[in-house]
Amino acid sequence: MRQIKVYISSLLLLLLTSCYNHGQRTPDAWDLTQHQIDSISFSTTHHYTQNYNFVVTTQSLPLSDNLPDMAFDSLYVVRGERIVVAEIQIVPTDSVDSVWVKVARDQVTQGWIRESELLKGVSPDDPISQFIDIFSNTHLLIFLAFCTIVGGAYAMRWLMRRKAPIVHFNDIDSFYPTVLCLLVAMSATLYASIQMFGAESWRHFYYHPSLNPFALPLHLGIFVSSVWAIIIVGLATLDDVRHHLPTTDAILYLAGLGAVCAVDYVVFSIFTLYYIGYVLLVAYVLFAVRRVIRATTTTQWR
Repeated sequence: MRQIKVYISSLLLLLLTSCYNHGQRTPDAWDLTQHQIDSISFSTTHHYTQNYNFVVTTQSLPLSDNLPDMAFDSLYVVRGERIVVAEIQIVPTDSVDSVWVKVARDQVTQGWIRESELLKGVSPDDPISQFIDIFSNTHLLIFLAFCTIVGGAYAMRWLMRRKAPIVHFNDIDSFYPTVLCLLVAMSATLYASIQMFGAESWRHFYYHPSLNPFALPLHLGIFVSSVWAIIIVGLATLDDVRHHLPTTDAILYLAGLGAVCAVDYVVFSIFTLYYIGYVLLVAYVLFAVRRVIRATTTTQWR
């Protein structure tokens, strides 16, 4: 019995010793240098850090030889070239931009540039980020809006004169086209809302994109899910239209559907920035649901 007590006492002593907190001794993974801490802090606020990859999107970017002289030479990186962030330095004496970034195309071509000038002329080396760039271009969006609305109006007028099937007006007995249009309108509204109310989270997503909605914050996850839903419903719509209409009519219907979706994207992504898009979305949902119910009822009576 005495030996059992000795064993139990020894075991308790070992357990208590193993649970003792040694205070300053930390795992190697958290034994960070000041440079590493600064790098993590910079990455949190700027969303990129050392070894991040960019693609040059402007005609050319001039690079400085060294710091703090900041003397520009005939060193350039040009459109389409891939560069990597080699080093980041803060230059408090620079009144224009205190953040300077050293980028490298290769071992020979490397130099310094202000962060503000760098970010204007590059895009993250990721196809999703580059796709976002295309649809976030203000000039392109305005031009696309004008062309889409004018072209869509003419296409709708031509199709209605021919009494061809067209979504919302002379629709087929299928709810998929209407759901697709509503998804595009809602996604465009959500996209503009995130840019207005969650600019930093959108910027982080831009630098570190993901197509997995479960690996993102809730609002971004919902947006990515809506994009996946557009793709899935779009495929279902294509298949359903093919079964409802002859080939020629199906092509015309899908062309009209594409025009309506393009108008939805442009209108809701622009007008939401002025808060009008939310009212328009409610009205559009009511209009679309009423039209699809009417089209279904008419088809059943036939």
